[in-house]
Amino acid sequence: MTPIPYGKQFITPEDIQAVVETLQSEYLTQGPKIKEFEDAFSKYIGCQYAVAVSNGTAALHLSTLALGVKPGQKAITTPITFAASANCIRYCGGEVTFCDIDPESYLLDIRKVKAILEAVPKGTYAGIVPVDFGGLAVDLEAIKKLADEFGLWIIEDACHAPGGFFVDQSGEKQHCGNGKFADLSIFSFHPVKHIAAGEGGMITTNSRILYEKLLTLRTHGITRDIGRFSNSKAFAASDHLATSYPGWYMEMQTLGYNYRMTDFQAALGLSQLKRADEGLKRRRAIAKTYDEAFKSHSLIHSQLNELEGNTGHAYHLYVIQVPDRLGLYNHLRKDKIFPQVHYIPTHLMPYYRELGWKVGDLPYAEAYYTKCLSLPMYPTLTDEEQEYVIKSITSYFGKY
Repeated sequence: MTPIPYGKQFITPEDIQAVVETLQSEYLTQGPKIKEFEDAFSKYIGCQYAVAVSNGTAALHLSTLALGVKPGQKAITTPITFAASANCIRYCGGEVTFCDIDPESYLLDIRKVKAILEAVPKGTYAGIVPVDFGGLAVDLEAIKKLADEFGLWIIEDACHAPGGFFVDQSGEKQHCGNGKFADLSIFSFHPVKHIAAGEGGMITTNSRILYEKLLTLRTHGITRDIGRFSNSKAFAASDHLATSYPGWYMEMQTLGYNYRMTDFQAALGLSQLKRADEGLKRRRAIAKTYDEAFKSHSLIHSQLNELEGNTGHAYHLYVIQVPDRLGLYNHLRKDKIFPQVHYIPTHLMPYYRELGWKVGDLPYAEAYYTKCLSLPMYPTLTDEEQEYVIKSITSYFGKY
């Protein structure tokens, strides 16, 4: 058996051809493929606007900038996520409050979020960053109601969940990133994600104001929009008789960043997007096989998914909780199966410990970490390989 990783990109000849054609075109960056990818992605997600950026972390940072996060402002997020979900607040000088998770779904526990908000005066917190962990969609309708009550913005970290959805109170499917509840949503195109572009990210929104801010912020704070210029036509042209802005003119109007995506990355992402539904279907089939294999094993528990009829799980990850996690991890690696741990609780990283967080602050998140393990989950995982993984796991627990 060849090595089996927890995640893996799937590159087809069509993907390669799309990249080659772009490399042979007139544009490697700031060209037409960017807008083409943005338009296709917004249509897929069901939102009005999409902004392509260099990676998911850049997407988070630009989102906090667009929403005006300032030094000292507080925001709430989950500790069971990649560090960038919290770090984006710190980039702006804000303060992060970690809230514990629901032990069944592994998602941010909205009841605990509400308790945090009610314990302090309104205005103490500016926003919330919920995470669609593993691909299971957060109930953004409920979070939006709470955010409106306390005057909070919402950045949905949907990096794990393109194509995922939750069902709202009316019974309607609400796809991750559709802009109906969150001010901004962000996605990643890292190789292990649903859509691979090498690196890359996307921000989605239904706000025209935020969309225009993001376009400027991702390119050094520079605009070429004549309607937004501040300097006079005479200054721009260095000619007091000038009646229009010259073709070369642009303005840096705010402190932005170079967070652009390249055209060849966009070409790869666009090609991958065409197979997104196919890949999602395969991920759900793999998850169903795992569910069936483990349902009779009392020592193996998986993330709440189909138990409550939520068929909208996007399954970036298939996470199990087991006793003797280290033993199983080492056993699988000996069998050339390479699982991963998602995640070490962010509040216990040394950086956040130095800010005052400690063991015992978030007991459910910390208990989850002691047992969690992410199994191989990617569209090209074969039935034979998955069966090999399952047999390796169940044989290990045969000793219990």
